[in-house]
Amino acid sequence: MIAAAPRPLIQRLPKVRGRLKADAPLAPLTWFKVGGPAEVLFRPADLDDLVSFLAACSAPGLTNVPRTVIGATSNLLVRDGGVPGVVIRLGGAFAGIEADGDDALICGAAALDGAIAEAAADAGLAGFEFLAGIPGSLGGAVRMNAGAHGGEIKDILDWAEILDPAGQAYRWRADELGLAYRTSALTEGWIVTRCRLVGRPDAPKAIAARMAEIKQTRRDSQPTGGRTGGSTFRNPPGAKAWELIDRAGCRGLTRGGAMVSEKHCNFLLNTGTASAADLEGLGEEVRRRVRAACGVDLSWEIRRIGQPEGGAA
Repeated sequence: MIAAAPRPLIQRLPKVRGRLKADAPLAPLTWFKVGGPAEVLFRPADLDDLVSFLAACSAPGLTNVPRTVIGATSNLLVRDGGVPGVVIRLGGAFAGIEADGDDALICGAAALDGAIAEAAADAGLAGFEFLAGIPGSLGGAVRMNAGAHGGEIKDILDWAEILDPAGQAYRWRADELGLAYRTSALTEGWIVTRCRLVGRPDAPKAIAARMAEIKQTRRDSQPTGGRTGGSTFRNPPGAKAWELIDRAGCRGLTRGGAMVSEKHCNFLLNTGTASAADLEGLGEEVRRRVRAACGVDLSWEIRRIGQPEGGAA
């Protein structure tokens, strides 16, 4: 007796009020503009829709389906074989920014870092200026304790509301999140949905001036107009990744359509024809050369998801 073919994943998933799409292209969503599709892409309509979906996916038959959460994809590399399971992307319902008293903002996880900085400046709240120099959204910024220009998320975070893989909601204080240099205690499957960020009063014009300086510094020092993914590697203790990469002779190094930026060599660029394999392979070659030249193992800061073309995850 011939066994029936398994039903496609999208047919086995629970009903939602948001959008489910099978074989959904992810490359157009990413800053690198490379990578394969999501087996299923889920865009929840709102928090209740997301909670119900996660709870339903905890039922027998779906517990082993991988779930991957993505944000603004500014620091993400999707491999060429795509991402198995369900990719969850939060949209406009999670992008709200509102005042909470005189010194705080409550922001959804999909709110862009730059938009939060602008809202804080308009409200006369200082301490958020560094966010003007960080592309991406708040959920990812909390997960990696994003920082730049002398500030980082842990400096302004009061609490974060988080869902576990089964859809159970928690509110964790900043000191419960294990925030450290470009890392946190959040593991795959846990989803940040909303945060309270606290600043200090200052004149809006003074805040705006500091933000303008940060934006200009970023434009002057980074390849902001290219297909890139932000800082490729974390700074090792007591060193700067770009200096080690430069010392190892990797500035301008290429592989296929991928290149180490001439302007800032801790950035990888898709020059127009790169695959995800080109970019990841170039990054690994940079790591190899830095290890040989400097005796330092660089750690990826760019998040890499999915599986290679024709390969396992």
